[in-house]
Amino acid sequence: MQESTSLLGFLLTAFLAGFASIFMPCIYPIMPMTVSFFTKQSQGTSKATFYGLSIMLVFGLIGLVATVFGAPFLNFISTHWIPNLIFFVIFIIFGISLLGAFEIVLPHNVVNNIDRMSERGGLVGIFFMALTLVVVSFSCTAPFVGSLLIIAAKGEVWRPLWGMLAFGLPFGIVFTSLALFPQWLKSLPKSGGWMNEMKAVFGILEFALALKFLSNIDLTYHFNYISRNLFLGIWIIIFAAIGLYILGIIRLPKDTKVKKYNFQRIGFSAVFFALAAYMIPGIVQGKELSLLSGILPPKTLSAVVADGSKLRALPHDLQGFYDYDDALAYSKEVGKPLFIDFTGYACANCRKMEENVWSKPDVLEKLKNDFVIASLYVDDKKDLPKEKQYTSKYDDELKTTVGDKNMDIEITKYNNNAQPYYIIEDATGKSIVKQPIGYSSKEDFIKFLDEGLKNYK
Repeated sequence: MQESTSLLGFLLTAFLAGFASIFMPCIYPIMPMTVSFFTKQSQGTSKATFYGLSIMLVFGLIGLVATVFGAPFLNFISTHWIPNLIFFVIFIIFGISLLGAFEIVLPHNVVNNIDRMSERGGLVGIFFMALTLVVVSFSCTAPFVGSLLIIAAKGEVWRPLWGMLAFGLPFGIVFTSLALFPQWLKSLPKSGGWMNEMKAVFGILEFALALKFLSNIDLTYHFNYISRNLFLGIWIIIFAAIGLYILGIIRLPKDTKVKKYNFQRIGFSAVFFALAAYMIPGIVQGKELSLLSGILPPKTLSAVVADGSKLRALPHDLQGFYDYDDALAYSKEVGKPLFIDFTGYACANCRKMEENVWSKPDVLEKLKNDFVIASLYVDDKKDLPKEKQYTSKYDDELKTTVGDKNMDIEITKYNNNAQPYYIIEDATGKSIVKQPIGYSSKEDFIKFLDEGLKNYK
């Protein structure tokens, strides 16, 4: 049930991201082109429907690429420094572009070749019309698509496909409607000052989102440069700047001067000021910020509890292990069940569980007193000692990092690749709870822990 709930939430997020993308500036030129194309078509209803489905199909193919390559590929996209750095640079470039410094356009020959194929008519032509839409709009939707695939990479293998289909659904609905009812286009607001301001707001937000990709690199490679407070400080400045921009206090060269303050302008600026104010206690008081759980770096970074000890500092002053074998041996030594936490530094749902469920006093007491904890990070880029490197039976690949080993354990022993994923074992390494659990409510998590304790005794 929790997996279903989590999936539904993910699909809703993807749908809303797709819906928001429709209002990006580069989408508007495609709308009259769509209307013009379909005014020349017979059997308008069926062809317009096919057009909408084709748009979804093209977006779905993007997700299918990630799906086909499977869990290791998704983990690579999510955590390796190369894709994270690429996404960081892309977000910065798009942000600067949306602020009006320059315009990003695809090479004319690429767009023209695709557009030429769309003129052939029939269903093939309509499909290439849909491809034209996706290709042209990608200059605006790439940041959303990139974020979506990064989110998908932290979950089930098939999520990129479902997520991209959900992302493409609003495009299919809106552009099918435009194909059926060309007169709707006349009701859209004309471009102008509001469009420039919306572009600028999106551009500044791109800088905030870009920081998350740098944070992923910082966490997985243990650089520890981007602390939680530094992250929050930058976001507070960005969100406050957006609020000031909407009020007209900050202006860009192409912006018109704000002469009157209507309800919408005051309301939107208040939202961004409120978000900035919401983050301040996170720095001043170290307060948990549930709205941002999974986005912020964790409070507790990797640290050895004592010299020579294999125990590590975990969230909420818990202690545990980062190595499965060490944790299993300690579990046998102290006579406690082993609580295995498959997690990741770049795993948003893992942080949400730690901040919103683990932190509850009754949960925290059980974890602290009744279990030996093994937090196995699947994206830990620390090298394994040469003597501990091995070739996996799952994919015949050499496992050279701590994260590689942990991911391989999760896949080969538990037939799962999603995080978070919780298992309770006895000292022999045998699972003693029939059904492992993932992202869940406090009530279900406590039931899971209680079942493990009962079966261990």
